Amino acid sequence: MKKILVLQKQAPYGSSLARDGLDYVLTSAAYDQDISMAFIGDGVWQLVKSQQPAEIKQKSQLAALDVLSLYDVEKLYACHEDLNARGLSPQDLGVDVTCISRAEIKQLMVEQDHVIGF
Repeated sequence: MKKILVLQKQAPYGSSLARDGLDYVLTSAAYDQDISMAFIGDGVWQLVKSQQPAEIKQKSQLAALDVLSLYDVEKLYACHEDLNARGLSPQDLGVDVTCISRAEIKQLMVEQDHVIGF
């Protein structure tokens, strides 16, 4: 079993990268890989609970993240510094994540077999 960290770096709407990252996670989890996700940079916007994607005729990225536990993907992290830089706090998030520092994310990356960014 490979340890894979998926870095979600993009905002949830405006491109397909956020959805592509989630699709990769779900596919890898179906093959019993040890998957972790870290939301960094603008990727932290994927976690915000007040998303209103219907206004731009999109499906909710947050709702899609809710299915991760069904695939045993439970190691979700958000960069504390990136949340703060965007005026967000853990109370603004609609997904249960562990907030860690940028240094801790770098350490997490070292511990993986593969790191993939979207």
